[in-house]
Formats: sequence, structure tokens, C-alpha cells
Amino acid sequence: MLANVFAILLYSDDVSYGRNLVMRKPQEMTVDRVLLLSVLAQVEPYGLMSDVKLQQLCFLAELQMFGKGFKGFHFEFFRFAYGAFSKDLDNDLTSLRRKERIENFSISDQAREEVLPLLQKGIEASETNQKIYEILQAVLTTYGPQDVTAITQSVESVELSTPQQPEFKIPIRDIVFHTTLLVPARIEVQAQFGLPGGLTAKLNAAMGY
Repeated sequence: MLANVFAILLYSDDVSYGRNLVMRKPQEMTVDRVLLLSVLAQVEPYGLMSDVKLQQLCFLAELQMFGKGFKGFHFEFFRFAYGAFSKDLDNDLTSLRRKERIENFSISDQAREEVLPLLQKGIEASETNQKIYEILQAVLTTYGPQDVTAITQSVESVELSTPQQPEFKIPIRDIVFHTTLLVPARIEVQAQFGLPGGLTAKLNAAMGY
């Protein structure tokens, strides 16, 4: 199971209370938003979606990417009453709804026809992007069909360790609420999801930014 992967240098002693420790860069926000749209499109066949389920799916995907040495999403997560929660993700979801690219948890026809084809071009342009997207697809295939209770249990069984004590691993279920779990800016990777400048501008326009 993917959730058995533990992460080194992710869990922090910081108590964030939902405040980001590091602000995302504009290009990182573009990547996050377009991948978020892709997640919603891919899980649509599995039926009912909720905020909690979406948060857990993206957390597991981001964690798995880091576990393989890649950075796709740039969402910071903290310990929540139900698994993990990212204010970045929540803000992007709200923003895309305001731009009418998402209605509830379904992507709009415009997003499907304009954004996803551009994303596909970005994926095909880089071997790194292809590998990251394959990780995302694998996580969604594994966890997408599960109900929110099962996914949350998988998240809470993930073991994390701190930079100060990398040999000491603790399951998320035992971590204090509001403790920071994941700060992408502090994690070193071998490669990350990247978009050419021209494609970034086109994606932003297609998403209404």
C-alpha cells in the first residue's frame, strides 16, 4: 500500500494553525491548480467527492511524489481532525470555483476542453513531468475508489519523522492537531514538475487568471 511509505524530513515541530510557513511562487500555484483540475477529472468516475477526501488524495499523491524524489504539488499540509489539510489547496479550490472552472467538485466543460489538453502538452514535453503524472495516476487509481473513512485511515497510518530525529517515526494519528506535516519548500528533490513559460501563460489564461 502506498500509505505505508514514510517520509523523512517532512513532519515539523511547528504548530501552524493553518498559516503557511512558506509562500508559493506564481508558477508553483499554476502547477498546483492545473494538477488539481486533473485530479478532479480523474476521480469523477468514482462518484461522490468531498473536501476531506480531496485533501487526503492530494496529500497521499504529494507524499508519494516526494518519496520517489519528485515535486509535483506544492501544498503545505498540517494535522487536521480528519487526516491532513492544506489551506493552499482549499484556496485554490475556492479560486477555481470563482473562475467557474469548477462547480462543486466537477470541472467545467471549459476547463476540460481548454486546460486539460494544455496540461497534456506539458506532460508530454518532459520525462520528469511524465513520471510525476504517473505517480499521481497510481495514487488516484488506488485510493480514488475508496470512501473517505478508508482514505483518512490510510493517511493517519502514514509514518513521518522530523529533521531533528530522522530515525524516529510517528504515525500521523499520533501527531498533535495543527502541527505542520508537509512543507514542500523545505524538501530537496531530484526533479520537479515544470512548465515552459509560454505554456504557463496559456494555462493561466485558460483557468481565468
